Amino acid sequence: MFLRHLKAHQSLGRCFISSNSHDLAIAELNKELESIFGEPPSSSALSSNASQVSHFTSPSSEDKPTNLTHVDGSGHAKMVDVSSKVESKRAAIASCRVLLGQKVYNLVASNQIAKGDVLTVAKISGINGAKQTGNLIPLCHNIGLTHVRVDLTLNEKDYSVEIEGEAVATGKTGVEMEAMTAVTIAGLTVYDMCKAASKDICITDVRLEHKTGGKSGHWSRKE
Repeated sequence: MFLRHLKAHQSLGRCFISSNSHDLAIAELNKELESIFGEPPSSSALSSNASQVSHFTSPSSEDKPTNLTHVDGSGHAKMVDVSSKVESKRAAIASCRVLLGQKVYNLVASNQIAKGDVLTVAKISGINGAKQTGNLIPLCHNIGLTHVRVDLTLNEKDYSVEIEGEAVATGKTGVEMEAMTAVTIAGLTVYDMCKAASKDICITDVRLEHKTGGKSGHWSRKE
C-alpha cells in the first residue's frame, strides 16, 4: 500500500513539473512575441472592432457603377439596340479650346494665315464632322440631325480659340457624341490651318457641357 501511494505521488509530481515547464515556455514565447509585435489589443478594443464589423453594410444598388452599355455579358463590344426606346427631342452642347500662342493668335486674328480664313473653315469642318460621327465612332448610331451649330471665338487673354458646338435631333438615342465630334474636328482643323506657323498649338478641354432629352433627361456641367 505504501509503495502504491509513493508511486502515485511521484506520478503527480512528474505531471506538476511538466505542467509548470509548459506554462513557463508559453510565457517566454508570449514575451518574445510582445517584444516584436507589441502588446495584444484589450478585450474592449476587440469588442469595439467586432461592433464596427457587425454594423458594416454593403453599398446600395445606387452606389454601384452603371454597366457599360456597349459591352455584352461576355465582355465583347456591341452596338446598343435602341429599337424599344421612345423617340424624343435630343440636344447636346460641347466645347473645347485651342491654345495658339501669341504669334499664331495674331496671325489668325488678322486673317494672315497662308491657308486662308481659319475660323470659317474650322466652322464648316465642325458641322461636317458632326454629320459623320456614326462613321468615325464605330458603335455610334447614324442619327438624322435636325440642327448643328459650331461657333469659334478668339480669346485674347490666353491667345486661344474657344469652340462651342451644338447638335439637335429627334430620335431614340442622344447626340452628345455628335456635339463633341463637332468641336473636336473644328479644333483639329484650326491646328491644320495654323501648323505651318507653329507646331506648339494645343487642343484641350474637349467636354460635354449640356444635354437634354432621353431617359436620363437634363444634365448640365454648370449646375
